[in-house]
Amino acid sequence: MSSQRWLVLVGFIAVTFVAAGIGGAATSSSVNTWYPTLVKPSWNPPSWVFGPVWSSLYLLMAVAAWRVWRHAENPGRRNALGWYFAQLALNALWSFLFFGLRNPGLAFAEVILLWATIVVVLVKFARIDRPAAVLWVPYLAWVTFASVLNGTVWWLNR
Repeated sequence: MSSQRWLVLVGFIAVTFVAAGIGGAATSSSVNTWYPTLVKPSWNPPSWVFGPVWSSLYLLMAVAAWRVWRHAENPGRRNALGWYFAQLALNALWSFLFFGLRNPGLAFAEVILLWATIVVVLVKFARIDRPAAVLWVPYLAWVTFASVLNGTVWWLNR
């Protein structure tokens, strides 16, 4: 593999983890103060689960996007990657809405949009590179769970 391909992979990982860091900065303002005061369902995961899960998902997301990037001959590549970066922005925005603004209702509305965007990315990735789409499935599954959790937290605390 050429050094350029490796550099692009590192770039995708870096950009993806920058988005994670932006979301993490918003989360840190409330995760140990406001969030523990909320009523949560019995199936809410323990706090220590979120870091490893999200780190793994961000890595899978970046590798999936990189795999799509490698298909320079595919006319849908640019559009698929545009959707990738849009969902990355929505992913970071969710943390600002939920933890930064402490607004689970607004975050729930936004996570529905994020979920739909993730589905669009999955479909677009599948048309270009099946393994990239497979790498994307755990992210869709987790955001599906997180969306239900967000909606439940909002409902229990309204």
